[in-house]
Amino acid sequence: MKSKEIRQKYLEFFQNQNHVIVDSASLIPENDSSSLFISSGMQPLIPYLLGETHPAGTRLVDSQKSFRSGDIEEVGDNRHNTFFEMLGNWSLGDYFKKEQLPWFFEFLTKTVGLDPNRIYVTVYAGNEKIGVERDTESVDLWKQIFKTVNIDAKDYDNAEAEGMRDGRIFYFGDKKNWWSRSGEPANMPVGEIGGPDSEVFYDLGADLRRHENSQWKDEPCHVNCDCGRFIEIGNSVFIQFIKTKDGFEPLKQKNVDFGGGLERITMVSQGKDNVFETDLFANILAKISELSGKHYRDNMRAFEVIADHLKAACFLMGDDKGVTPSNVDQGYIVRRLIRRAVRYGLDLNINNIGWTKDIAEIVVNDYADIYSELNRNKNFIISEMRKEEEKFQKTLAKGMKEFSISDFRFANEKIISGVDAFRLYQSYGFPIEMTEELAIEKGLKIDRQGFDEELKKHQSLSRTASAGKFKGGLADSSEQTTKLHTTAHLLLAALRQVLGEHVSQKGSNITAERLRFDFCHSAKMTEDELTQVENIVNEIIAQNYPVVCEEMALTEAKAKGATGIFESKYEEQVKAYKIAKDNKIFSYEICGGPHVTNTGILGKFKITKEESSSAGIRRIKAVLE
Repeated sequence: MKSKEIRQKYLEFFQNQNHVIVDSASLIPENDSSSLFISSGMQPLIPYLLGETHPAGTRLVDSQKSFRSGDIEEVGDNRHNTFFEMLGNWSLGDYFKKEQLPWFFEFLTKTVGLDPNRIYVTVYAGNEKIGVERDTESVDLWKQIFKTVNIDAKDYDNAEAEGMRDGRIFYFGDKKNWWSRSGEPANMPVGEIGGPDSEVFYDLGADLRRHENSQWKDEPCHVNCDCGRFIEIGNSVFIQFIKTKDGFEPLKQKNVDFGGGLERITMVSQGKDNVFETDLFANILAKISELSGKHYRDNMRAFEVIADHLKAACFLMGDDKGVTPSNVDQGYIVRRLIRRAVRYGLDLNINNIGWTKDIAEIVVNDYADIYSELNRNKNFIISEMRKEEEKFQKTLAKGMKEFSISDFRFANEKIISGVDAFRLYQSYGFPIEMTEELAIEKGLKIDRQGFDEELKKHQSLSRTASAGKFKGGLADSSEQTTKLHTTAHLLLAALRQVLGEHVSQKGSNITAERLRFDFCHSAKMTEDELTQVENIVNEIIAQNYPVVCEEMALTEAKAKGATGIFESKYEEQVKAYKIAKDNKIFSYEICGGPHVTNTGILGKFKITKEESSSAGIRRIKAVLE
């Protein structure tokens, strides 16, 4: 089954179960300080999982664009992608385990046609310290489900130590079968929501247990081991808890948050053991082969890194809140993706400057009928891709000079230290393999162990920095965060009045302490312009404008003049927030919420900083006093 057919059949399957099909949210989080990108389908739905009413109802289904920067180093193992599509269905306080688990099994076995004998599942083992019980309910449901296909499903603990035995259902603890945006329960900040999950794995075949001379030769094989035999294809999360200062408390509603990787389901449907050999990557790999004159199977890692990274960069730049390569935040990740792809292109002897745009054209063409924003932003994608590629070629030239200089320093010792090898990697983008090749040419060796230690230190610091972003976040529905969210609407309307109608929002990050707002504008704002914006916002606050939420079809909202970056293939119900008084509409935006009921309670608005975010994008930081 082709990927487009799987995507469509998934949406239709859950539509037949009374779910409303909704569009993918932007890859750039809205009013969410917890992460740089949308990495799962649940992120845009946090307010509704907490109990806010969704305009489309309590049953939703979509295919959500997702990006995980933490998987950049993992790409090249045949199954990890930084950009992927997450097939998702949600129950917002509606159905629960007894509906969800049979539905997904039916979709896999009846709709997609997977062999039930190759399906295995895991459930949560429970944690007495946080007061969450062992999930025997899911085990009982899975046993009934497997019985319908004549499989006697036995459940076991301790698979990591004892292996599969003759089991079909396996208990795992916090690290494997608990899900929240910040990981296991111990890592969750106060205000974060999550819960136990049940994961579904597919057996790719015993012959794929990686050889008797592999690092896993003496370890028991189980669904969560890394030998390559099993692959996770879906995860039903039962979001029913919130972390408080006193521990874990039940949410006022029990939610289902399902996520299944389209790439992986497509892979097993097409009988592959590798996501890159599916139709989702076929055209990209063919172009890389044409550009390099080399074959994928002979150069798998380089091909996979290039294909994954340039596709991801296209989606991040092609988003309607498009990201420009830069040295900060989302822009830094896009820059890293493009440069890493170019480095691996050199390994394949792809030397002609501008080749990355050829890959970009294929990505846009492959997905244009699914994600129309790629077509709308095609020129921006190609232009920025080429500029970044050219910049990196110059950086590489500088790195080569650095290598030549350091040659002489190491001539006596005949070895390049791990620290210096890492400097070439970090500052100039030299992959360690490239440094090793250059060293061999000059009769030098590299302290590879030292390099690996430096890389681990860097990755550890990066993870710590990333974890720090979980302060506050969308799960923080405090009054002050809500006030600043409403203020963002006032700020955008004021900017449009002062600077012009070309101004549109390109991203925001709101915590209880401050508002950060990105918008398109080519010039630095003057002091007079900033004062005008402040005065306009404060005037609307002083006049105590009502803030009214209206629910309607997207087409109706747009017809009434509501603004917002929101395109839909489906007739979605949306929320539009109108800030108006005495027949004067100040702001009318499509938005997911939370807001205050009137502007009079906001306080005094003050801009603390205006700066460049990236090319053509300005950033304002502001507070309420």
